[in-house]
Formats: sequence, C-alpha cells, structure tokens
Amino acid sequence: MKRLGRLWPQLIEFENLLSAWQKARRGKRQTPEAARFEFYLEKELIRLQRQLQNGDYRPGSYRLFTIYERKPRQIAAAPFRDRVVHHAIMNCIEPGLDPTFIQDSYACRKGKGVHQAVNRYQTWARRYAYALKLDVVQYFASIDHQILKHKLYRRIKDKQVLCLLDTIIDGSPIAEEGDAKISMRKGIPIGNLTSQFFANLYLDDLDHYVQQELKVHAYLRYVDDMVILDDDKSRLHDIRSKIEERLGVERLRLHPRKAQVSPVTKGLNLLGYLVYPASRRLRNDNGHRFYRRLRGFAEGYNQGRLDFSDFDPSVQSWIGHAIHADTYGLRRTIFSNVVFRRGTDQEAVGA
Repeated sequence: MKRLGRLWPQLIEFENLLSAWQKARRGKRQTPEAARFEFYLEKELIRLQRQLQNGDYRPGSYRLFTIYERKPRQIAAAPFRDRVVHHAIMNCIEPGLDPTFIQDSYACRKGKGVHQAVNRYQTWARRYAYALKLDVVQYFASIDHQILKHKLYRRIKDKQVLCLLDTIIDGSPIAEEGDAKISMRKGIPIGNLTSQFFANLYLDDLDHYVQQELKVHAYLRYVDDMVILDDDKSRLHDIRSKIEERLGVERLRLHPRKAQVSPVTKGLNLLGYLVYPASRRLRNDNGHRFYRRLRGFAEGYNQGRLDFSDFDPSVQSWIGHAIHADTYGLRRTIFSNVVFRRGTDQEAVGA
C-alpha cells in the first residue's frame, strides 16, 4: 500500500478551509455557534489557518449528551470550529484512502449507506441458505488509540497531518466508569466526522483478512455490524471463531449473544429492517418510536411551540427510510391518526 504524503499544504489552504466550512454548516446554520462563525467567517478561517500553520491548534471541549434509541448512547458533539477542521482533514485524506477499503464496507461512504447494504444482503440471501451476523461489544468505546494511530501511520506519511490526527485522537472526551471518570487510552467519540472514518479504517484490516485469507465471498460490514452468508453452517461457525480470534489482536470482542447462524428464510435483523430473501419489513420498535415522535411534533405544532419547518426534515427522513420496506399500510395508519392543526389551519404530512 502506497502511503499518502504531501497533504499538509493542501489541508491548510484557505480554499480547503472554506470548503470545509461549507460542509460543516450543513444542517447547523441556525445554531448560535455556527451563525457566529459565519458572521466573522474570513477572520475565523484565517485564525484557524494560522493556528494550524503554527501548530497551535487545539480541539475545544466536547458537548456530551445521551440519546435513547433502543439503548442509551452517549454522543460527543465537537465545537463548530473543530467540525471545520475535521472536514478539512477528510477533504485531503479520504480521496486517497477510501478506494483502499473493500467494496462491501457501507458506512459513511459516498455511494454506499444503509439501503445499499441491505440491498446487497438481500441479493446474497437469494443465493445462500444461512447468514452469520456479528457485531462488536461497545465498538467506538473500545477502539485502542495506539492501534488506531499505527493504522494511520501505515497509510499516511505526512508528519504534520499525522500530528494533527494524533491531537484529535488524544483529545477524545473523558469516559465515565460508574461514578469515576477515567482517562481514555481507548475510545473515540460517536458523532465526529473523523470518528466515522476511523471506525471504517480500524476494521479495514479485518475486512481484507475475511475476504482474502478466509476466502469469504458474501461478506459486508456497516461500522461494526458484519454479515457473512454461506450454504455450510459449520463453515460459518469456523469463520466466526477465526474472526473472534483476529479481533482479539485489535483488542475488540464480539457480542456473545449477537453471533448466531440462522437460515435466511427466518429473516435477518439488519440496520433497522427485518430482511427476508424476497421482502423486508421495518422493525416494530422503529414504527412505534416514530409514531410517538410524530404525536409530539403535532402537539408542539398545535400549541404554537413548533413550526412545520422545525420537524418536516425529520419526518421526511423517516419516510425515506420506511419506503425501502413493505410499509405502505404502516405509513397510512400512522399518518391518518395524527392531525396537525393550529387554530383553523391544518397541515398535511404525506406518507
């Protein structure tokens, strides 16, 4: 693998920082922090450029919050100016490194995504009899900093870029264990653009091992969700053992209750869908959660606390996900039971 070099001049170019700001502000323009940055745009970008050139740049403090979707997950939101730096980095390293990833790694990559991964699985499910689904215990929290840096050093030779990446990795927020806070020698924050890329990179060696050494044809990965298909159950169990052993080298563990071989005809719980060879359904809890959220949106709108534009992107996003499954009846039921009415006005939400 040819290591990437001569990246730093491109990274700190004003045009690259401007492009990074344009990407970072998507969906964030109304936040006070992003609005302030935009108001002083030229000044902020020049200041950021100077700090990077002088080696004075240091990431700010993360804003930590927890989301509850099936299980609680702690999200770490970086300050807006750090998001600009993350995009500036990705503008430089992603074009050279992304093509080295396997074709069937689907998370956070251009032209990939959830629906492409599910389509790929479903195509294979029509060909193979059994599926093995694996995932890693607390993946983001378990990524070892030194191993991650070593993987970056093997692929990048620009010392200034590597130093900046080290700064971002070392600036990961403090983790909590019970009531005690511990310094993180491992773990990267969920929510960073760079973390999404690091998560793909960290398991890339495993991807190539599975495909090239284990000679697995039907293998896909989405972050730490891995699926392998075959007609031989015993071969799948053997592959599972070899993957578990290989993950130990990366200081990762498979989830013991989520590493089962099952017939594809029983349906596989994959990326929010229950997928069969010829059909797919939305997970039941997904529909229930959205229905509760939609009722909350309607209540806020009817009371004048929310405008239609405040929640329409969220609604359209769910519809965009739901239409990739057999959900016409579900969508019709949900939207026919929720009314958006403010005074004598009524808004329609399409299913």
